[in-house]
Amino acid sequence: MNSRTSCPPGRTAARPLLAERHVARLLLGTLIGRLPNGMAPVAILLLVAEQGGSLATGGLLCALYGLASAIGQPALGRMVDRRGQTRVTTTAVLVTTVCLLLLPCTDAVATPALAAGLVVLAGLSTPPLEANLRALWGSVLPDAERRRAALALDTGAQGLIYVAGPPLVAALSALQGPGVAMTVTAVFGLFGASVVLSAVPSRRWHPERDRTGGFLGPLQHDGLRLLFLAVCGVGFALGAMNVWAVSMAERHGMALLSGVIPAALSIGSLVGGILYGRRSWPGQLGGQLRTAALLFALAWAPLSAGPGPVAATALAALPGLFLTALVTTAFLTVDALTPAGTRTEAYAWLIAAVGSGQAAGTALAGALSAQPYAAALPAAGALTCLLVLLGARRLAVSDTARHRGRHRRTPAHAAHR
Repeated sequence: MNSRTSCPPGRTAARPLLAERHVARLLLGTLIGRLPNGMAPVAILLLVAEQGGSLATGGLLCALYGLASAIGQPALGRMVDRRGQTRVTTTAVLVTTVCLLLLPCTDAVATPALAAGLVVLAGLSTPPLEANLRALWGSVLPDAERRRAALALDTGAQGLIYVAGPPLVAALSALQGPGVAMTVTAVFGLFGASVVLSAVPSRRWHPERDRTGGFLGPLQHDGLRLLFLAVCGVGFALGAMNVWAVSMAERHGMALLSGVIPAALSIGSLVGGILYGRRSWPGQLGGQLRTAALLFALAWAPLSAGPGPVAATALAALPGLFLTALVTTAFLTVDALTPAGTRTEAYAWLIAAVGSGQAAGTALAGALSAQPYAAALPAAGALTCLLVLLGARRLAVSDTARHRGRHRRTPAHAAHR
């Protein structure tokens, strides 16, 4: 470890978060490495369209990619908890990169089974960079408040993947074709993962020897199962909102709305993450979690009334302001409740729960998009999250989270501890 761990708390707290050693590199590398999450679905759609396939075929391949990614994250997280980040994540990113590079060479219309197989394998092997990063903060930032601020910034910045990724794919496809866009997508994933995996904290992170999770891992904890169920409601709200934005764009004849409304929510999430991380919050984690869920649900109410395009864009930022606080507190709750030796897997389950809820919200909102109450579906998902958390009394944990990731420790670090 470096000498900053022995700095007085005041000096550490006064230093900008991104100036802390490894923080900017890990954040940037993870964001670049996860760009395929936002780019690959759009690239798949455009690639299938160029090959003469239907929108239904492209949509099915996109759905397979998202579902496979959600399924693969907990499995890869468990492997990381047992074998470390380097081997597991390196293997995963290499498999994903090869699959994405092969897709432009595959005719999805003539050989749909082969294209589906590549898409599913690419999704299953999506490297667990987000879960890995959450597991690293404990070793990078010894101070609990700094860790919470980094987690909030990390969570808020995730939305940039879906703001920057799709337009970048569209621009590359228009200039060079969908095949080049898919190739660039694969290169981004490989490069970002390399930046993270070559960093000292990732190379030195090791699983804990004493694993107490059993076969079910973090799922054996009743409170964690309820938490994962609750955040499915968060994902449902986000997925339904994306479809509602497309519906708004079609209804008002303004194609930009389909991207501007989700972008407004993402910007609100980034601002909320910065604000949330700048101060400490009173109460226990369980109370903070329920408060954030309540505010998140209330923030959707104005959008349920079906406002016009300008008002909808402005109001979409409101749920984003509270989204980061809700998701960050959920990750802190996972950290406090997860059994020893299952931390990365627990983070991956939380991420997969959001993704699964998002897929369900997208599907249901698409089926009901013509109904007058479609604008209320995001609020329904947020309300479901709140109701589950209100009934989850086992989530009433203290602010002191148990950080179980094990790191090689120098004598200086041992003395500091």
